[in-house]
Amino acid sequence: HGKSIYFTNSHKRVILCWGCKGMDVYRLKEELRAVHDPRREWGNLRHKLVDILIISLCSTICGGEDFEDMELFGRERHAWLKTFLELPSGIPDGDTFRRVLERIDPAELAAVLYSCLEEIKDLSGKTVSIDGKTICGSGSAQHKAYHVVSAWVSENQMVLGEVVVDKKSNEITVIPRLLDMIDVSGSVVTIDAMGTQTKIAAKIVEKGADYVLALKGNHSDLHDDVRFYFENETISNRFSMREMGHGRQELREYFLETKIDWLYGCEKWAGLQAIGAVKSTVTEKGVTREETRYFLTSLTDVKHLARAVRGHWGIENGLHWCLDVIFGEDCARMRKERSPLNMNVLRKTALALLRKTKVGRMSAKHKMFKAAMNHDFLHLLMFVE
Repeated sequence: HGKSIYFTNSHKRVILCWGCKGMDVYRLKEELRAVHDPRREWGNLRHKLVDILIISLCSTICGGEDFEDMELFGRERHAWLKTFLELPSGIPDGDTFRRVLERIDPAELAAVLYSCLEEIKDLSGKTVSIDGKTICGSGSAQHKAYHVVSAWVSENQMVLGEVVVDKKSNEITVIPRLLDMIDVSGSVVTIDAMGTQTKIAAKIVEKGADYVLALKGNHSDLHDDVRFYFENETISNRFSMREMGHGRQELREYFLETKIDWLYGCEKWAGLQAIGAVKSTVTEKGVTREETRYFLTSLTDVKHLARAVRGHWGIENGLHWCLDVIFGEDCARMRKERSPLNMNVLRKTALALLRKTKVGRMSAKHKMFKAAMNHDFLHLLMFVE
């Protein structure tokens, strides 16, 4: 764990890899046995559920997009898979993969796969970003497109937990349920304006975490008071960062005010210690634009605020964007029953495994391509020996 190793591919070139922290194959197989098998409880099932799920994950890491790809991957890599799977009746066909992934509980699958990734034992000071994403192609005549709210640890680049928004509900109602599912003690929880609610703030404090909550028009009076204050007062507690690259310059200025006794209604927000503002000034192609965002927070250090606000963008760029661009999630056409949700779990797990193994400057997409061609490299990505 965390030590450099050398991987020799079939062309006898030695590639330096480091930070390889995949899953323990024996633990993975044992844990997957806890996932309820939705197939008939009687008769002689030809294929093991554990085998089906591991092949599904391997196929996803190699860029497989549907159930037929899983079957094709299995047949092409049968000899390698046989070294650690039982495969009593060979490789399942595409219909078997479809039936299983339409019916197994995605919450059970997520709990097993996420727990088999690197354990996050200490979240002290880390940023846990909570945000939702709609799986655009998952809608059908029977149900709307699924909307999944995930908790993302920015520093570890992995999902801590997730919950599906019921069609009669919204993010406000499921965020407390998500917080009850995971341990966020010691972390800084960041949520967009949708989740800026007094009950959610109280839940975060109850869980032993700090928070940074975006403030927008859904709390118009509070937003206007905070905006007016920062526009008319001199703030001494400030911090700035400048970034340049690709013809773009950005100056980000962070402001924090801890003297908030004047703020009407502040007593309703559990743990509230300060209000914050972030002013972004971007110059690109000779055009300059400015934007200022406002926050409620339990933090009292402006640099901690800056790290948390910056870290929140990780869930958009490091998770949601990657699911769409690398795995083509929004273009996927798996709609029936639970298959879109189970594929979402497989993609998130695959993304975490691709990120854990560093191979020079190789991108995640290139790792997927190499893993599809070389099963030794796939083994390196997936498993810790």
